Amino acid sequence: MTDEFFDFGFTAVDENELEAVQKASLEVQTKDSEAQTAQEKLDKLFNAVTPLLNNLKANPEKDYIYWPNRIEKVEQFETYLQAIYKK
Repeated sequence: MTDEFFDFGFTAVDENELEAVQKASLEVQTKDSEAQTAQEKLDKLFNAVTPLLNNLKANPEKDYIYWPNRIEKVEQFETYLQAIYKK
């Protein structure tokens, strides 16, 4: 060994420069985006079903529900829910 400067063969880096940290940060951002999308879907589904439940609970003293065009309306609602689910 000589009297010259010996640097031990390593270089200091900032944590943001490390490939592992960059990869983990990207993965966190991706998962955060996926979670936000899932939350938005859940909110839409909740907001779609809530009026139906509220209408079914309305006027509990009445024994019958008048629901003209029920099949058509249920199929429309089913299509709406499927669209939310498949997004």
